[in-house]
Amino acid sequence: MEEQIFQDFYHNQVRFSTQDHPYSSEPKHVWVICRYEDKWLLTKHPSRGIEFPGGKVEEGETAEEAAIREVAEETGGVVRVITYIGQYHVSGKSETVIKNVYFAEIDRLEKKDSYHETKGPKLLKSLPDSLRFDGKFSFMMKDEVLPLSMEIIKGKRN
Repeated sequence: MEEQIFQDFYHNQVRFSTQDHPYSSEPKHVWVICRYEDKWLLTKHPSRGIEFPGGKVEEGETAEEAAIREVAEETGGVVRVITYIGQYHVSGKSETVIKNVYFAEIDRLEKKDSYHETKGPKLLKSLPDSLRFDGKFSFMMKDEVLPLSMEIIKGKRN
């Protein structure tokens, strides 16, 4: 896929590409679209709302390791297979964020006493068509990164 350029929920410019790490070989953030037993596995952030798990890459870990860790921390999900989808670059008002997007197939969910900064796993049979306008969902779910990533995931699953 060629680079796609659009605005996010907060009107920041976003560039998204499925090329191999076009914006940084060491991104500092990850986002993981998860599938578990024919359902989408998301998490509920207390202030942002329902979203796929993700977060910051910690010192000494790769982006892929961070993605696997974030899924476990925020949902209890144990990743069976993880696939790089693409990378996006957000030119924000105060900072630039470069984030890898992954698709993860989850083997099992493990109950946890704490789900880090979230309220734990949220399973959905399908994502609503009106997601962009639904206040229950995080702003991260409301730009073109999700639908573009879903096109790629559907291609990989067929």
